[in-house]
Amino acid sequence: MQESMASRPAETTPLERVAPPAGQTGIDDPRALQILSTEHWSLLTARSLAYNESFSRAGMFLTFLSATLIVIGFLIGTQGLSTALIPVVAILLLADLYIGAATVGRLFDSNREELLAIRGMNRIRHAYLEMVPGLEPYFVTSPYDDAAGILATYGEPAGAGSLLQNVVHGLTTAIGMVGTIEAMLVGALAGLVAVGLGAGAEIATLAAVGSFLIGVAIFAISGMRWAMSEESRGDARFPSPPPG
Repeated sequence: MQESMASRPAETTPLERVAPPAGQTGIDDPRALQILSTEHWSLLTARSLAYNESFSRAGMFLTFLSATLIVIGFLIGTQGLSTALIPVVAILLLADLYIGAATVGRLFDSNREELLAIRGMNRIRHAYLEMVPGLEPYFVTSPYDDAAGILATYGEPAGAGSLLQNVVHGLTTAIGMVGTIEAMLVGALAGLVAVGLGAGAEIATLAAVGSFLIGVAIFAISGMRWAMSEESRGDARFPSPPPG
């Protein structure tokens, strides 16, 4: 019993079993290139899946919204916007609003996954340059994993453009498009509620336009806060060098 215990090797953690020899780093290991290449392709696949899910979720929302609007158009065309029809239209618009909100939430999660994949690929690209520094002139994407490096991967340096340009650019993205449609649904619901309460056309129009503008403002502020938090999320192991 004592002999078997004495001959048993000491338990080690996985990191201890694969630790490089003293004086060497993981880059010096001949297997490093194959391991990093495999991880690179894995992150590239994860980013592609995030893209596909974003487009499919946005497409599902637009399909459901189109079908709902067709139904509402048929109802109003046959019966007019009567008092009895207002609750039905409101329920349909509320369903669209809920599906759109769920879509925006999932788009935010997909973007978060994409940024994580980009950060990982930038780190791996930095490892490639540590292996072969002469390859740097041939890379068009960034080897740095901070906010500036991630934005450079998108082809846009950090801090480029004015605040208005950044807001307009945000509205052209998938999240911006779905968020704008959500604000339109909020305005339509506000106008519908105003009509249901007996308000005139002018009051209903003002309620719809005001609610739409408030919705766009709330979405733009929330999106900017999210973008700023995502840029600062995580510790940068390889920050971009200062200009010049």
